[in-house]
Amino acid sequence: MPELPEVETVRQGLHRWVTGRRISSVEVRHPRAVRRHLPGDAHFADVLSGRTVQDVRRRGKYLWLPLDSGDALIGHLGMSGQLLLQPADAADELHLRVRFRFADDGPELRFVDQRTFGGLSVSEGGAELPDEIAHIARDPMDPEFSDAGFVAGLRRRRTEVKRALLDQTLISGVGNIYADEALWRAKLHGARPTDALTAPAASRLLGHVRDVLGEAIVSGGTSFDALYVNVNGESGYFDRSLNAYGREGEPCPRCGAPIRREAFMNRSSFSCPRCQPRPRGALRG
Repeated sequence: MPELPEVETVRQGLHRWVTGRRISSVEVRHPRAVRRHLPGDAHFADVLSGRTVQDVRRRGKYLWLPLDSGDALIGHLGMSGQLLLQPADAADELHLRVRFRFADDGPELRFVDQRTFGGLSVSEGGAELPDEIAHIARDPMDPEFSDAGFVAGLRRRRTEVKRALLDQTLISGVGNIYADEALWRAKLHGARPTDALTAPAASRLLGHVRDVLGEAIVSGGTSFDALYVNVNGESGYFDRSLNAYGREGEPCPRCGAPIRREAFMNRSSFSCPRCQPRPRGALRG
């Protein structure tokens, strides 16, 4: 699943290439791609045609494009979604779901999604912030993110610290990969109880989360396969900088102990058994 750095990389590319352009037509090639747009695919195409994209914004892992109509186009990449800028004469991708053509006859925007878990929709009057995503917390790269609010909210929760980092109502954009990397840097096991963290420890953890996300954005995100690409179809390379995630059995870059993998919410967590000791009494899996 693409996380904040991957989605932010796409946002930056879209902002460069589609802001200020007027949509001339929309072709929905697979209705599942716009299933969240309840009025249907014909209405989706009609309400967007003739509209000008004014900006490209992000809340957590969601993108939204404010339009001159006051509405907004919302996008979520799901597990395999891609938003690509392609010349009009480029061959259609095998899993092309939606095509946007522009009045300037420049590159068209294509939504490609192999697994069709992602999707697009239009939020009526949602240019400032769509109601559909207003419940999602700000992310730590947002200038209006409250560090103090996060620290207080984290310590109020009675859960494990990694579960809290994945809670999009507390802090958005952090997924499995970057949670593991931040916890490794903070020398915390993901099962550490949040209410046992001191305020300074919680602040340090937030700093590591922000650093990891920032470095990953500079690297274009983390690409483990060809599904995770920017608007030009290029892969990110932050996977070369991972210290814990996906490194089972490899030496910890800090102390040399073999990185361990543990089951976590039908996924895997990676940590150092020496630098990140499991809290006493913590349940496994």
